[in-house]
Amino acid sequence: MPPLTSLQAYLDRIGLGGRADPGLAEVHRAHATGISFENFDPFSGTPVSLELADLEDKIVTRRRGGYCFEHNLLLKAALESLGGMEVTPMLARVRLGPEGSPRPLNHLLLRVMDRDGTWLADVGFGGGGLLDPLPFGTGTESEQSGWRYRLVEDGPELVLQAFQDGGWTDMYGFVPEPAEPVDIEVNNWYTATHPGSSFVTGVMAGLRSADRCLSLFVYEQAVLVERPVGGASAVTEVPLEDVPAILADRFGIPGVTLGDDRRLILEAADDA
Repeated sequence: MPPLTSLQAYLDRIGLGGRADPGLAEVHRAHATGISFENFDPFSGTPVSLELADLEDKIVTRRRGGYCFEHNLLLKAALESLGGMEVTPMLARVRLGPEGSPRPLNHLLLRVMDRDGTWLADVGFGGGGLLDPLPFGTGTESEQSGWRYRLVEDGPELVLQAFQDGGWTDMYGFVPEPAEPVDIEVNNWYTATHPGSSFVTGVMAGLRSADRCLSLFVYEQAVLVERPVGGASAVTEVPLEDVPAILADRFGIPGVTLGDDRRLILEAADDA
């Protein structure tokens, strides 16, 4: 992947415009807490390009959000533009959801090697994802502003777990092997276009902060999931009519309206 057209514009986008040479941890947290997760392009039938110029235009210039493929490939380009880091993308199977449901390779994460070690970096898992890079190895628990994460082994896979609601929860599992660009493209295409993909059939939004995980799911009904650091998850059904205001006020996603057919529309999605 080529370097960013404007590293400075990216740093401005994540609130690090005044930093001359930020490191991995600083960039990771700023991106994770500064750019929302959203899937309005797949939901609206808009093609999702992973070309770097398109990612910069969408997320940096037009200040949109995106999902894992978009977030983490943009982060990869930013880290490589900063220099001194070796960044390898990998594909994972999300383990959240009903038991026995299909587990496609529809999540992208990064392994980053810098002078301080080897890390799992992931700014694209929505409201419940990492704040900071995680040591890339089992046996170490990472505490991130009160949030706890770890990697465990499960056969050939490494599994990212988060401590929430009183116990460890599997987030996703992955075989720690580099993902080829063609495989990333194929899995992104499936995620963004398959009629049965959850990214096509409903709306998801997420945003992290140091003290809160926030997620919104809109399928048969709209559900807001909010979890404060150290606390239990609160799940609240919200009227569909309230969703546009919630997205604008709490997720930083303005411009959403409710169409006559009761489908959510993000006006900027037509420009992607």
